[in-house]
Amino acid sequence: MGRNLYILGGTLMLFTLVSFGLSLSNVAQQPGSPGDASLWRTMGFAFLVISLVVFLAAMLSSLFEQAERRAEEARRKRRER
Repeated sequence: MGRNLYILGGTLMLFTLVSFGLSLSNVAQQPGSPGDASLWRTMGFAFLVISLVVFLAAMLSSLFEQAERRAEEARRKRRER
């Protein structure tokens, strides 16, 4: 589960960089372009916040999985004794 969340967070971070890049380039200021620069910046901030939340969920998921594995190993060692 944690690996999938890291991949999702990385993809959202890529979208963040693309959105900020488009807001700084001339493409966003051309007539007929998909939205203006402030819209691209707003989308970039939204993608940034969502990706940071996903990264946090991925880290917590990995930490809980590791704690669960260690607890299971400790239980198995106690049973062997």
